[in-house]
Amino acid sequence: MTTMTLDRTPAVQAARAPIADDRAMLKAAAELTRDLNAPRPAVYWADFIGSALLGYVALGVAIAAGPLWLTLVAGVVAMFALYRGMSFIHELTHVKHASLPHFRLGYNIFIGVPMLVPSFMYEGVHNLHHAKTRYGTSEDPEYLPLALMKPWSLPVFVLVAALAPVALIFRYGVLSPLSMIVPGLRRIVVERYSALAINPGFRRRMPEGAFASQWNRIEAACALWAMALIALVATGTIPLRAFGIAMAVASGVAVINQLRTLVAHLWENDGEAMTVTAQYLDSVNVPPPSTLPALWAPVGLRYHALHHLLPGLPYHALGEAHRRLSAVLDKGSPYYKANYAGMPGLVAKIARSTMLPR
Repeated sequence: MTTMTLDRTPAVQAARAPIADDRAMLKAAAELTRDLNAPRPAVYWADFIGSALLGYVALGVAIAAGPLWLTLVAGVVAMFALYRGMSFIHELTHVKHASLPHFRLGYNIFIGVPMLVPSFMYEGVHNLHHAKTRYGTSEDPEYLPLALMKPWSLPVFVLVAALAPVALIFRYGVLSPLSMIVPGLRRIVVERYSALAINPGFRRRMPEGAFASQWNRIEAACALWAMALIALVATGTIPLRAFGIAMAVASGVAVINQLRTLVAHLWENDGEAMTVTAQYLDSVNVPPPSTLPALWAPVGLRYHALHHLLPGLPYHALGEAHRRLSAVLDKGSPYYKANYAGMPGLVAKIARSTMLPR
Protein backbone atom coordinates (compact mmCIF):
# COMPACT_ATOMS: atom_id res chain seq x y z
CA MET A 1 0.00 0.00 0.00
CA THR A 2 1.38 3.39 -0.91
CA THR A 3 -0.36 4.99 2.06
CA MET A 4 1.93 3.05 4.37
CA THR A 5 5.14 4.61 3.00
CA LEU A 6 4.38 8.32 2.78
CA ASP A 7 7.17 10.83 2.38
CA ARG A 8 7.64 13.21 5.30
CA THR A 9 9.69 16.28 6.04
CA PRO A 10 12.81 16.03 8.27
CA ALA A 11 10.90 17.80 11.07
CA VAL A 12 8.16 15.19 11.00
CA GLN A 13 10.71 12.38 10.84
CA ALA A 14 12.42 13.74 13.95
CA ALA A 15 9.09 13.85 15.74
CA ARG A 16 8.63 10.18 14.94
CA ALA A 17 11.92 9.05 16.48
CA PRO A 18 11.75 5.53 17.99
CA ILE A 19 10.18 5.37 21.46
CA ALA A 20 11.80 3.03 23.96
CA ASP A 21 9.66 0.93 26.28
CA ASP A 22 8.94 2.46 29.66
CA ARG A 23 9.73 -0.47 31.95
CA ALA A 24 8.22 1.13 35.05
CA MET A 25 4.85 1.61 33.35
CA LEU A 26 4.80 -1.89 31.88
CA LYS A 27 5.78 -3.47 35.20
CA ALA A 28 3.17 -1.51 37.15
CA ALA A 29 0.47 -2.40 34.63
CA ALA A 30 1.22 -6.09 34.99
CA GLU A 31 1.68 -6.20 38.77
CA LEU A 32 -1.22 -3.96 39.84
CA THR A 33 -3.87 -5.78 37.82
CA ARG A 34 -3.14 -9.47 38.41
CA ASP A 35 -6.29 -9.89 40.46
CA LEU A 36 -8.50 -8.29 37.79
CA ASN A 37 -8.03 -10.79 34.96
CA ALA A 38 -11.04 -13.02 35.56
CA PRO A 39 -14.17 -12.08 33.59
CA ARG A 40 -17.40 -11.95 35.55
CA PRO A 41 -20.05 -13.86 33.55
CA ALA A 42 -23.00 -12.23 35.33
CA VAL A 43 -21.74 -8.78 34.32
CA TYR A 44 -21.17 -9.83 30.72
CA TRP A 45 -24.54 -11.49 30.27
CA ALA A 46 -26.60 -8.81 32.06
CA ASP A 47 -24.91 -5.99 30.15
CA PHE A 48 -25.11 -7.73 26.79
CA ILE A 49 -28.69 -9.02 27.05
CA GLY A 50 -29.88 -5.72 28.52
CA SER A 51 -28.27 -3.75 25.68
CA ALA A 52 -29.71 -6.01 22.96
CA LEU A 53 -33.18 -6.05 24.53
CA LEU A 54 -33.28 -2.26 24.93
CA GLY A 55 -32.05 -1.85 21.37
CA TYR A 56 -34.70 -4.05 19.78
CA VAL A 57 -37.53 -2.66 21.91
CA ALA A 58 -36.51 0.89 21.03
CA LEU A 59 -36.27 -0.07 17.35
CA GLY A 60 -39.80 -1.49 17.52
CA VAL A 61 -41.03 1.75 19.09
CA ALA A 62 -39.29 3.79 16.39
CA ILE A 63 -41.00 1.74 13.67
CA ALA A 64 -44.45 1.73 15.29
CA ALA A 65 -44.40 5.34 16.50
CA GLY A 66 -46.68 7.92 14.95
CA PRO A 67 -45.05 11.25 15.90
CA LEU A 68 -41.76 11.99 14.16
CA TRP A 69 -40.12 13.09 17.41
CA LEU A 70 -40.83 9.73 19.02
CA THR A 71 -39.42 7.89 16.01
CA LEU A 72 -36.25 9.97 16.23
CA VAL A 73 -35.81 9.59 19.99
CA ALA A 74 -36.49 5.85 19.93
CA GLY A 75 -34.20 5.48 16.92
CA VAL A 76 -31.33 7.17 18.74
CA VAL A 77 -31.86 4.97 21.81
CA ALA A 78 -31.92 1.87 19.59
CA MET A 79 -28.75 3.01 17.84
CA PHE A 80 -26.71 3.46 21.01
CA ALA A 81 -28.08 0.31 22.69
CA LEU A 82 -27.44 -1.92 19.68
CA TYR A 83 -24.02 -0.35 19.25
CA ARG A 84 -23.20 -1.31 22.83
CA GLY A 85 -24.42 -4.84 22.21
CA MET A 86 -22.37 -5.11 19.03
CA SER A 87 -19.26 -3.87 20.86
CA PHE A 88 -19.12 -7.16 22.76
CA ILE A 89 -17.64 -8.70 19.61
CA HIS A 90 -14.41 -7.07 20.77
CA GLU A 91 -14.53 -8.92 24.09
CA LEU A 92 -15.06 -12.23 22.28
CA THR A 93 -11.64 -11.95 20.68
CA HIS A 94 -9.86 -11.61 24.02
CA VAL A 95 -11.80 -13.58 26.62
CA LYS A 96 -11.10 -17.26 27.18
CA HIS A 97 -14.30 -18.98 26.12
CA ALA A 98 -14.01 -21.56 28.90
CA SER A 99 -14.36 -18.73 31.43
CA LEU A 100 -17.45 -17.35 29.67
CA PRO A 101 -19.36 -20.40 28.42
CA HIS A 102 -21.71 -20.01 25.45
CA PHE A 103 -21.18 -16.25 25.18
CA ARG A 104 -20.12 -16.52 21.54
CA LEU A 105 -23.36 -18.39 20.81
CA GLY A 106 -25.38 -15.77 22.67
CA TYR A 107 -23.66 -12.94 20.82
CA ASN A 108 -24.38 -14.49 17.43
CA ILE A 109 -28.03 -15.26 18.27
CA PHE A 110 -28.91 -11.82 19.61
CA ILE A 111 -26.58 -9.50 17.67
CA GLY A 112 -24.21 -11.23 15.24
CA VAL A 113 -26.77 -12.82 12.92
CA PRO A 114 -29.59 -10.23 13.20
CA MET A 115 -27.18 -7.34 12.51
CA LEU A 116 -25.04 -9.39 10.11
CA VAL A 117 -21.89 -8.80 12.16
CA PRO A 118 -21.06 -12.39 13.19
CA SER A 119 -18.26 -13.22 15.57
CA PHE A 120 -15.98 -14.73 12.91
CA MET A 121 -15.59 -11.31 11.29
CA TYR A 122 -13.44 -10.28 14.28
CA GLU A 123 -12.08 -13.53 15.67
CA GLY A 124 -8.79 -14.36 14.01
CA VAL A 125 -8.50 -10.76 12.81
CA HIS A 126 -8.39 -8.49 15.85
CA ASN A 127 -5.64 -10.53 17.50
CA LEU A 128 -3.34 -9.53 14.61
CA HIS A 129 -3.84 -5.88 15.59
CA HIS A 130 -2.40 -6.71 19.02
CA ALA A 131 0.61 -8.63 17.73
CA LYS A 132 3.68 -6.66 18.83
CA THR A 133 5.40 -6.94 15.47
CA ARG A 134 2.28 -6.19 13.38
CA TYR A 135 0.70 -3.17 15.06
CA GLY A 136 0.79 -0.14 12.77
CA THR A 137 2.38 -2.06 9.90
CA SER A 138 0.96 -3.08 6.54
CA GLU A 139 0.10 -6.45 8.12
CA ASP A 140 -2.20 -4.86 10.70
CA PRO A 141 -5.82 -5.26 9.51
CA GLU A 142 -7.02 -2.46 11.79
CA TYR A 143 -4.51 0.27 11.04
CA LEU A 144 -4.25 3.05 8.48
CA PRO A 145 -1.89 6.02 8.90
CA LEU A 146 -4.84 8.41 8.74
CA ALA A 147 -2.88 11.26 10.34
CA LEU A 148 -0.37 11.05 7.48
CA MET A 149 -2.96 10.97 4.70
CA LYS A 150 -4.84 13.74 2.89
CA PRO A 151 -7.38 15.87 4.81
CA TRP A 152 -10.28 14.58 2.70
CA SER A 153 -9.53 11.02 3.81
CA LEU A 154 -11.04 11.60 7.27
CA PRO A 155 -14.62 12.48 6.20
CA VAL A 156 -14.52 9.75 3.58
CA PHE A 157 -13.35 7.25 6.20
CA VAL A 158 -16.35 8.09 8.41
CA LEU A 159 -19.08 8.56 5.80
CA VAL A 160 -18.38 5.35 3.91
CA ALA A 161 -19.46 3.48 7.05
CA ALA A 162 -23.04 4.61 6.45
CA LEU A 163 -23.17 2.13 3.56
CA ALA A 164 -22.18 -0.81 5.77
CA PRO A 165 -25.72 -2.21 6.31
CA VAL A 166 -26.36 -2.40 2.56
CA ALA A 167 -22.93 -3.94 2.00
CA LEU A 168 -23.54 -6.56 4.68
CA ILE A 169 -26.93 -7.57 3.23
CA PHE A 170 -25.29 -7.94 -0.19
CA ARG A 171 -22.32 -9.83 1.27
CA TYR A 172 -24.48 -12.43 3.07
CA GLY A 173 -27.63 -12.41 0.97
CA VAL A 174 -25.92 -12.52 -2.43
CA LEU A 175 -22.20 -13.28 -2.20
CA SER A 176 -22.50 -16.06 0.41
CA PRO A 177 -24.82 -18.28 -1.68
CA LEU A 178 -23.04 -17.42 -4.93
CA SER A 179 -19.65 -18.30 -3.44
CA MET A 180 -20.91 -21.83 -2.89
CA ILE A 181 -21.46 -22.37 -6.63
CA VAL A 182 -19.11 -19.98 -8.46
CA PRO A 183 -15.52 -21.30 -8.69
CA GLY A 184 -12.94 -18.98 -7.14
CA LEU A 185 -15.48 -16.63 -5.59
CA ARG A 186 -15.36 -18.29 -2.17
CA ARG A 187 -11.70 -17.43 -1.62
CA ILE A 188 -12.31 -13.82 -2.65
CA VAL A 189 -15.27 -13.52 -0.27
CA VAL A 190 -13.29 -14.96 2.65
CA GLU A 191 -10.10 -13.03 1.98
CA ARG A 192 -11.61 -9.61 1.27
CA TYR A 193 -15.15 -9.44 2.65
CA SER A 194 -15.12 -11.41 5.88
CA ALA A 195 -13.29 -9.18 8.32
CA LEU A 196 -13.99 -5.99 10.24
CA ALA A 197 -10.80 -4.43 8.91
CA ILE A 198 -9.93 -0.93 7.72
CA ASN A 199 -6.68 -1.81 5.94
CA PRO A 200 -7.72 -2.39 2.30
CA GLY A 201 -4.57 -4.41 1.70
CA PHE A 202 -5.45 -7.00 4.33
CA ARG A 203 -6.30 -10.52 3.14
CA ARG A 204 -7.40 -13.04 5.73
CA ARG A 205 -6.58 -16.72 5.53
CA MET A 206 -9.12 -19.40 4.75
CA PRO A 207 -10.49 -20.89 7.99
CA GLU A 208 -9.43 -24.37 8.99
CA GLY A 209 -10.54 -27.18 11.29
CA ALA A 210 -13.09 -26.51 14.01
CA PHE A 211 -13.06 -22.78 13.30
CA ALA A 212 -14.04 -23.43 9.68
CA SER A 213 -16.99 -25.57 10.78
CA GLN A 214 -18.11 -22.92 13.24
CA TRP A 215 -17.69 -20.22 10.58
CA ASN A 216 -19.79 -22.15 8.05
CA ARG A 217 -22.66 -22.67 10.49
CA ILE A 218 -22.78 -19.02 11.49
CA GLU A 219 -22.43 -17.81 7.90
CA ALA A 220 -25.27 -20.09 6.80
CA ALA A 221 -27.51 -18.50 9.45
CA CYS A 222 -26.48 -15.02 8.28
CA ALA A 223 -27.14 -15.93 4.64
CA LEU A 224 -30.59 -17.32 5.39
CA TRP A 225 -31.48 -14.22 7.39
CA ALA A 226 -30.18 -11.83 4.71
CA MET A 227 -32.00 -13.67 1.90
CA ALA A 228 -35.19 -13.75 3.94
CA LEU A 229 -34.87 -10.03 4.63
CA ILE A 230 -34.45 -9.28 0.92
CA ALA A 231 -37.46 -11.43 0.07
CA LEU A 232 -39.66 -9.93 2.80
CA VAL A 233 -38.89 -6.38 1.70
CA ALA A 234 -39.27 -7.21 -2.01
CA THR A 235 -42.70 -8.76 -1.46
CA GLY A 236 -43.89 -5.92 0.77
CA THR A 237 -44.19 -8.16 3.83
CA ILE A 238 -41.85 -5.75 5.59
CA PRO A 239 -43.01 -2.20 4.74
CA LEU A 240 -40.41 0.09 3.21
CA ARG A 241 -40.85 2.56 6.08
CA ALA A 242 -40.00 -0.06 8.68
CA PHE A 243 -37.06 -1.32 6.65
CA GLY A 244 -35.83 2.24 6.11
CA ILE A 245 -35.92 3.01 9.82
CA ALA A 246 -34.08 -0.20 10.66
CA MET A 247 -31.45 0.56 8.02
CA ALA A 248 -31.06 4.12 9.31
CA VAL A 249 -30.46 2.80 12.83
CA ALA A 250 -27.96 0.24 11.52
CA SER A 251 -26.17 2.96 9.52
CA GLY A 252 -26.03 5.10 12.65
CA VAL A 253 -24.43 2.21 14.55
CA ALA A 254 -21.82 1.84 11.81
CA VAL A 255 -21.04 5.57 11.69
CA ILE A 256 -20.70 5.84 15.49
CA ASN A 257 -18.36 2.87 15.46
CA GLN A 258 -16.32 4.43 12.66
CA LEU A 259 -16.07 7.72 14.57
CA ARG A 260 -14.93 5.77 17.62
CA THR A 261 -12.40 3.95 15.45
CA LEU A 262 -11.16 7.28 14.10
CA VAL A 263 -10.23 8.45 17.59
CA ALA A 264 -9.10 5.07 18.99
CA HIS A 265 -5.55 5.80 17.80
CA LEU A 266 -3.53 8.79 16.65
CA TRP A 267 -2.66 6.93 13.42
CA GLU A 268 0.82 8.45 13.24
CA ASN A 269 2.86 5.34 12.42
CA ASP A 270 4.20 4.99 8.89
CA GLY A 271 4.53 1.21 8.81
CA GLU A 272 7.51 0.53 11.05
CA ALA A 273 7.30 -1.92 13.96
CA MET A 274 6.73 -0.17 17.30
CA THR A 275 7.57 -0.84 20.94
CA VAL A 276 4.70 -1.55 23.35
CA THR A 277 5.06 1.94 24.82
CA ALA A 278 4.96 3.50 21.36
CA GLN A 279 1.82 1.52 20.57
CA TYR A 280 0.32 2.74 23.83
CA LEU A 281 1.11 6.37 23.02
CA ASP A 282 -0.40 5.97 19.56
CA SER A 283 -3.62 4.79 21.25
CA VAL A 284 -6.23 6.71 23.21
CA ASN A 285 -7.84 6.70 26.65
CA VAL A 286 -10.84 8.94 27.31
CA PRO A 287 -11.27 8.40 31.07
CA PRO A 288 -13.60 10.13 33.53
CA PRO A 289 -14.56 12.87 34.26
CA SER A 290 -15.62 12.80 30.59
CA THR A 291 -19.11 11.25 30.43
CA LEU A 292 -20.05 11.06 26.74
CA PRO A 293 -17.43 8.35 25.99
CA ALA A 294 -19.66 5.96 27.91
CA LEU A 295 -21.99 6.20 24.88
CA TRP A 296 -19.60 6.37 21.93
CA ALA A 297 -16.83 4.17 23.41
CA PRO A 298 -18.77 1.57 25.43
CA VAL A 299 -17.73 -1.81 26.85
CA GLY A 300 -14.32 -0.57 27.96
CA LEU A 301 -13.40 1.04 24.64
CA ARG A 302 -12.88 4.39 26.36
CA TYR A 303 -9.69 2.80 27.80
CA HIS A 304 -8.33 1.74 24.43
CA ALA A 305 -4.70 2.64 25.15
CA LEU A 306 -4.83 0.79 28.48
CA HIS A 307 -6.35 -2.15 26.61
CA HIS A 308 -3.25 -2.25 24.41
CA LEU A 309 -1.14 -2.56 27.56
CA LEU A 310 -3.40 -5.23 29.05
CA PRO A 311 -5.36 -6.85 26.19
CA GLY A 312 -6.50 -9.77 28.34
CA LEU A 313 -8.17 -7.62 30.98
CA PRO A 314 -12.01 -7.87 30.88
CA TYR A 315 -13.81 -4.66 30.02
CA HIS A 316 -15.41 -4.29 33.45
CA ALA A 317 -11.95 -4.20 35.10
CA LEU A 318 -10.40 -1.45 32.97
CA GLY A 319 -11.79 1.41 35.05
CA GLU A 320 -10.30 -0.03 38.25
CA ALA A 321 -7.00 -0.72 36.49
CA HIS A 322 -6.87 2.89 35.34
CA ARG A 323 -7.52 4.16 38.87
CA ARG A 324 -4.78 1.97 40.32
CA LEU A 325 -2.20 3.00 37.75
CA SER A 326 -3.11 6.69 38.06
CA ALA A 327 -2.64 6.49 41.84
CA VAL A 328 0.81 4.90 41.62
CA LEU A 329 2.62 6.13 38.51
CA ASP A 330 4.65 9.32 38.65
CA LYS A 331 3.15 12.29 36.79
CA GLY A 332 6.08 12.13 34.41
CA SER A 333 5.07 8.65 33.27
CA PRO A 334 4.05 8.25 29.62
CA TYR A 335 0.87 6.64 30.97
CA TYR A 336 -0.78 10.05 31.26
CA LYS A 337 0.14 11.10 27.73
CA ALA A 338 -2.46 8.77 26.21
CA ASN A 339 -5.35 10.34 28.18
CA TYR A 340 -7.59 12.78 26.31
CA ALA A 341 -10.69 14.82 27.16
CA GLY A 342 -13.06 13.79 24.38
CA MET A 343 -13.80 13.16 20.72
CA PRO A 344 -13.78 16.75 19.32
CA GLY A 345 -10.22 17.47 20.44
CA LEU A 346 -9.00 14.14 19.10
CA VAL A 347 -10.64 14.65 15.71
CA ALA A 348 -9.10 18.14 15.53
CA LYS A 349 -5.66 16.77 16.46
CA ILE A 350 -5.77 14.10 13.73
CA ALA A 351 -7.17 16.59 11.22
CA ARG A 352 -4.31 19.01 11.92
CA SER A 353 -1.83 16.21 11.35
CA THR A 354 -3.26 15.56 7.88
CA MET A 355 -2.53 19.19 6.97
CA LEU A 356 1.17 19.08 7.82
CA PRO A 357 3.60 19.16 4.86
CA ARG A 358 4.91 15.73 3.92
